Amino acid sequence: MSISEYANLIPASFKADIAAWIKEDIPSFDYGGYVVGKTPEIAILYGKSPGVLAGIPFFNEVFNQLDCSVEWFLNEGDYFEPIKEIAKVQGNACNILIGERIALNIIARCSGIATREEREKRHQVIHNNNDDISLLSSVIMLYHAVLVSHTGFRLVEKYGMLVGGADTHRMNLSSMIMLKDNHIWSQGSITKAVERARNVGGFSLKIDVECRTEAEADEAIQAGADVIMLDNFNGENLSSCAKSLKQKWTNKKFLLESSGGITEENITEFFCPGMANFIG
Repeated sequence: MSISEYANLIPASFKADIAAWIKEDIPSFDYGGYVVGKTPEIAILYGKSPGVLAGIPFFNEVFNQLDCSVEWFLNEGDYFEPIKEIAKVQGNACNILIGERIALNIIARCSGIATREEREKRHQVIHNNNDDISLLSSVIMLYHAVLVSHTGFRLVEKYGMLVGGADTHRMNLSSMIMLKDNHIWSQGSITKAVERARNVGGFSLKIDVECRTEAEADEAIQAGADVIMLDNFNGENLSSCAKSLKQKWTNKKFLLESSGGITEENITEFFCPGMANFIG
């Protein structure tokens, strides 16, 4: 078994996160652990749905902290069909059960994201074939609400996206400046909002601006935004707007992204040569 090379990106602090999750799950007495005792046992992890395996470092750390050993039968990033034996965990019964739910939640969530991303990426490659389009993340679009609302799982989810072939977009609000409608309204215009953001973000942080019309996109590009989020454009309008912006602003460097109303069923409608990014 080999862990994905992306494991090298995970900071050592994630071990403290795992410890905190274990503590959160059992803050006082472990009644179930008392019942099963410390008899040596073996637990098998089964894959009951087809998918891509992701999240091995996190799963391992859960049981490492509980003095259990894990043996994997697949490599991270492997695709499997059900029902498949994925891994074997050995240790005291009480410790296996302490880590069971936490480890399953992590591996299921991470593998689910990797599986979804791998499927969407295949759709993109098949559709675009030789088109000169940078294929980035559709899972951002599909899981955006999850990523921003489940802080405790952000690292796991981002890792799953990498294993599945996704671009992670941004890790948090400090790694990229997002200017959405409320930010713009508070300043009175896109131009003022971008200027204010640039004053504190400096040259190293990208500024991403949500635009609802082509005119707003023009203003954002003129103001120096790095990424233009075309929000709630349908496939036909998106293609037309992207083409127009690329033709008008040849002297400006910017990326385009799409957001809003995009699902797995209609995703191919949003592919167009003018889009340098496909995220949202």
